[in-house]
Amino acid sequence: MKKTLLAAALVALPFAAQAEPEAYTLDSSHSQILFSYNHLGYSTTWGMFSGFEGDIQFDQADPANSTVTVSFPVRSMFTGWEGRFEHFMSADFFGAAEDEMVTFTSTAIELTGDTTANITGDLTLNGITKPVTLAATLNQQGDHPMEGKPWAGFYATTTLMRSDFEVGAFAPFVSDEVQLQISVEAMKAGS
Repeated sequence: MKKTLLAAALVALPFAAQAEPEAYTLDSSHSQILFSYNHLGYSTTWGMFSGFEGDIQFDQADPANSTVTVSFPVRSMFTGWEGRFEHFMSADFFGAAEDEMVTFTSTAIELTGDTTANITGDLTLNGITKPVTLAATLNQQGDHPMEGKPWAGFYATTTLMRSDFEVGAFAPFVSDEVQLQISVEAMKAGS
C-alpha cells in the first residue's frame, strides 16, 4: 500500500534523457497512507500508516521503465483507539507478528497525463500478494526550499477489498472495500 505512493513520484520527475535511472528515497517523516471504511452504515472510520521506507528508480528517458518499492510494519498502523488497533492485530484480522511487513513493488507504470499515471504493482498484505493499481498524481517537483536538493511530492488513491487479503471479518456489515489515500515526498538520493 505504502510503496504505491512512491510509484506516483516517478511520474512527476522531469522527462529529460538520462543514461541511467535516478534513485529517489521516500521522506519517512512526510509520507502517509490513510485508509477508510464504512462502519455498519453509521460512520466512516479512518486509520493511518506513517514512517515507512521506500525508493524509486526513475528512468527519465522512459518513465514506464521506472520502479517503486515500499515497505512498513503492519503494527505501525495508527487507528486513534488502542482497542481498535488491538482488534485489528488479533486473529479476527491480521494476527500480526511484531515483524510482519506490508510491501509494494511496482510492475508497470502507465502514463495517463503530464503529471498523472497508473502504477500497478504487487501488494503483499497479511502474507497474500495481489496486483493493485494506484491512480497517481505528481503534486510538485523541484529543489526543496529548506533541504536544497531535488524533491518530489505525490498523491495516489486506490480501493482494496479486505477479503482479497483474508482480513474481511464482519463484511459486508463493515465494508469489504477500503479506500486508500497516499501522500508521499521523496528526495533524490545522494544529493
